[in-house]
Amino acid sequence: MQSFVYYPTDGRTGPPCLHGAHLLGNDGVPVRGEIEWRDGAVCCQPRTQDPVGISLMWTVPDIGTVHLQTTRLPAREKPYHLHVELARHLLMRISIKREEWGLFDYSGMDEIGKQIDAARSAFVESLQATDQPEKAAKLADQALAIGLNAAEQMSEFHANIFIARRQQSGGFASPFVGFTVPDGLESTKILKSLSGTFDFARIPLVWRSIQPTEQDCQYEPIEATLKACAGCKLSLRGGPLLTFGIRSVPDWMYIWENDFESIYEAAREHVQRTVKKFAKSISSWIVVSGIHADSVFGFSFEQIMELTRMAATVTKQVAPRSQVIVDLSQPWGEYYARNQQTIPPLLYADMAVQSGINFDGFGLQLLFGMDAEGFQLRDPLQVSSMIDKLANLGKPLHVTALGAPSQPHDGTSDPLAMGGLWRSAWSEEKQAEWLAQICEIALSKPYVETVCLQPLIDGGDDVIPDSGLLDQDHQPKPVLKRLADLRQRFLTPDA
Repeated sequence: MQSFVYYPTDGRTGPPCLHGAHLLGNDGVPVRGEIEWRDGAVCCQPRTQDPVGISLMWTVPDIGTVHLQTTRLPAREKPYHLHVELARHLLMRISIKREEWGLFDYSGMDEIGKQIDAARSAFVESLQATDQPEKAAKLADQALAIGLNAAEQMSEFHANIFIARRQQSGGFASPFVGFTVPDGLESTKILKSLSGTFDFARIPLVWRSIQPTEQDCQYEPIEATLKACAGCKLSLRGGPLLTFGIRSVPDWMYIWENDFESIYEAAREHVQRTVKKFAKSISSWIVVSGIHADSVFGFSFEQIMELTRMAATVTKQVAPRSQVIVDLSQPWGEYYARNQQTIPPLLYADMAVQSGINFDGFGLQLLFGMDAEGFQLRDPLQVSSMIDKLANLGKPLHVTALGAPSQPHDGTSDPLAMGGLWRSAWSEEKQAEWLAQICEIALSKPYVETVCLQPLIDGGDDVIPDSGLLDQDHQPKPVLKRLADLRQRFLTPDA
C-alpha cells in the first residue's frame, strides 16, 4: 500500500479532493485500486504489486486547480509526502519535454530556464526539510507554482517556433480550423457570419436521431443543415457514425444487448446507408468515437476492434476518396481505472494501427471544465505531451472536439465543482484565452491537420455547459475574434 501525507498550506482546508483521483502504472496507464482519506493521509491500495502513482485534482497557489500526478512509487509502510511527490513529477515532466524538444540551448529560453532552475531549487529545499513537513509542503507548493508557470511558457515557446516553421512550409494551405454545427441548424445567416473564421464544419450524425425506430430513417434535418452549409463554402466533415454511449444508441437496439452479431449488422447497415447518402457532400468522416471508453453494451476487446474495423472498411468501400478518422475521447484514460471492460486510449490507438485497419488519422477530443471523469482540467504541457504521444503512432491527428466553459456552472465559485481552473475563474475572456492557447499548441505540431471547436451555440445537451462560441441569443463571444485573429496570423507568414 502507498499512502501520502497532506498538509493544508496556503489557506487550503483538508482533505484533498479525491473525486476523479486514480492510480497510474507503467506508461501512465490507469490501474485499478482503492483510494481513500484515512488518518490524515491519502491511502492507496492498488490491485497490483508494481509501483504506482496517484493522479488527482490539486490547487496550486497563483496558478489554479488542475490534475497533477506523482511519479510511480513502490509500496512501503512510511507515508510519502504528497506535495513533494507532485513537484517531483512535474519537474521530471519539464526536463523530459525540454530535452525531447531540444530547448536546452535554444535562443530565447534563458528566462524560462531561470524559472525552471528556481523551481528545482525550491524542490531541493523541500527535500532538505523532510524533518519539517509543513515547511517542505510550502516549498514543494512553491516549486509547483513556479514549475507550472515555466511549463506553460515553455509550451508556448515551442509552439511559436513550430508555427513559424509550418507557415514557411505552407502547412496552413488546406482547411485547418472548424466548428461543430448543432443538430438541425438551418440558418444561413449564422453560418455565413462564421465563414471568415472557420474553414470547415462538422455535421453531427447521431444514430439515435437518424433512426428512432428500426424501420424509420430520418435524414431530413441533416439534409437541411448540409444545404445551409453548401452556400457558405465550408468544407464538411461528418460524424461520428458510431458512438455507443447512452445518448447515441437508439432505444430499439437494447433488445439485442446480448447479441453482438445483430448489433454488428445493424451498425454496418447504418454506416453504409449514411455514408452512401452523403458521400457526394461530405469528404471527411469520423467513423467511430469513444468506443474504447464508453459503451452501453459492454463490448469485449475483440468486439471493439471488430466494430472499428467494420466502420472504417465500409466507409472506405462506399467513399474510397474520403478521409476516415478514428476518434479518441477522454485521452488520459481515467475511465479504465473503474471499468476493465474498456481499453486505455493509447492501447486502443496502437491496436488500430497494428491490426491493419484502413483509416487515415486519429481524432482527439480535448474537452475541459466539468467535474466529471475525463473532463477535469490539464495544464498546457500535459496537453502538448498527449498530442506528441499520439504522433508516435505515425498517423495524422485531428483535434475533433475542443471546448471549455465561458462561465461557472450554476454560479459556483468552487474550482473543483468546475472541473478545475487555470489562472482565474472561467469567463468569456478566459474561455477565449484558453481555447486560443490550445489551438496554438495543437496546430504548431506538423502532424496535427485540423482543430474543430465544439459546440457552436450554448444550450442543448452539450457535454460542457456554456461552452459555445455563440451565446443562446446567437451573439458572438470573445473567443470568435480570438480565433479569427489566430487563423489570420497562421495564414500570414510575415506575422
